[in-house]
Amino acid sequence: MNPNKIVAVTGGSAGIGKAICESLLADGYEVISLARRKSDIAHPKMHDVEVDLMDRAATGEAVKDMAKRFEVTTIVHNAGVIRPALLPEVELTDLDALVNLHLGAAVQLVQACLPTMKERKFGRILLMSSRAALGAQTRTSYSATKAGMLGMARTWALELAPHGITVNVVAPGPVHTEMFYDVIPAGSEREQKLAASIPVGRIGEASDVARAVSFFIHPDAGFITGQSLYVCGGASLGSISL
Repeated sequence: MNPNKIVAVTGGSAGIGKAICESLLADGYEVISLARRKSDIAHPKMHDVEVDLMDRAATGEAVKDMAKRFEVTTIVHNAGVIRPALLPEVELTDLDALVNLHLGAAVQLVQACLPTMKERKFGRILLMSSRAALGAQTRTSYSATKAGMLGMARTWALELAPHGITVNVVAPGPVHTEMFYDVIPAGSEREQKLAASIPVGRIGEASDVARAVSFFIHPDAGFITGQSLYVCGGASLGSISL
């Protein structure tokens, strides 16, 4: 088992997370998915840890046990939930839940795996933010916590660089996933208008994001840290129609 190719992926049972797991398995990684439900990926190097990452105590136990079983040197914190609401309807319980999921779980996971990374003098940490970190209607809790990942990653990049550990961020735009269709009905006029508003003229695919993740976590990508890449078809660009 190559210690530099053991990766923990949160939210690996569906959507972007599943595509990331499949891509990494194809690249020869040993993959541990931490998610609320077991993945349906049948592969000898695929392992599942069923845990609700919004539950801080359960997450702590799960990552502690995982770190005992696997010498994880690569982390992809992909798990995410939107909880959309306009400002007057924002529930602080939703904000707390997304802080636990997007930020707290990342801290817990990295803390559990950091001793191995430092011992190996090698590590790759990838946080999955969102184009919504730049602002989006109905995304108070989601945008706030996804934006928090940007500052957290840059801080960790500075702290961990001397140990051979890189920390980067991938921020997807609209991508065809179950979570996307929880908010926008499939085949709707709203979906068509959204696709037309993106400079490249389409909604993204999970594989688009998985390719960006593979780039950042590659063992040869040791000179890239503290960076954020928007995989959004140009949706993060400001534009003026004249």
